[in-house]
Amino acid sequence: MPTSNLSLNKTSIFAKLKPITNTINFNQYNQNMIQRIQSIYLLLAGLAIFALFLFPLAHGVYINTIPSTITISGVYQDAGGHPAHMQTFTALIAGTAVVGILPFVLIFLYKNRKQQITFCYLYILVIIGYSFWMVQTVKSVTGGLTLNTSNFGIGALLSSVSIIFVLLAVKGIRNDEKLIKSADRLR
Repeated sequence: MPTSNLSLNKTSIFAKLKPITNTINFNQYNQNMIQRIQSIYLLLAGLAIFALFLFPLAHGVYINTIPSTITISGVYQDAGGHPAHMQTFTALIAGTAVVGILPFVLIFLYKNRKQQITFCYLYILVIIGYSFWMVQTVKSVTGGLTLNTSNFGIGALLSSVSIIFVLLAVKGIRNDEKLIKSADRLR
């Protein structure tokens, strides 16, 4: 007797759940989800820009015969074995903060993937312009001195790394777009 009640209860539970699962619109869920891997790529793109605050753009550069290090925050010269802050780049600091925050904003444009892709490409143009600004700042500080590859710091490569992460995010967004379109075709 108890086994028949158990099988009856299982059947009634599944019978109650079937109408609920039929009314869930999985396509709506897919359109409103925060994206997976592309969110990570955009996060890494922003972190690569913020890493410019940690790593120098150029080091071992001689300005007025004094070895100097050029970072986003300014110029540091060797004064008695300790780095002394000689010049501050306030506009470059503010620009770096703005360019670093933009990928975090792009993450939350997930509801409109085409718009998100467009803004990702615009962000790449912003990074290219920002990189040009960094190069011009370094050139103005060094007085047009040509730098050797040994003088470049890790910071000189971080904007390129950020562009690569944004391109990977665009690829992920396009894959999601294809997935949604194929799910629409199946319905």
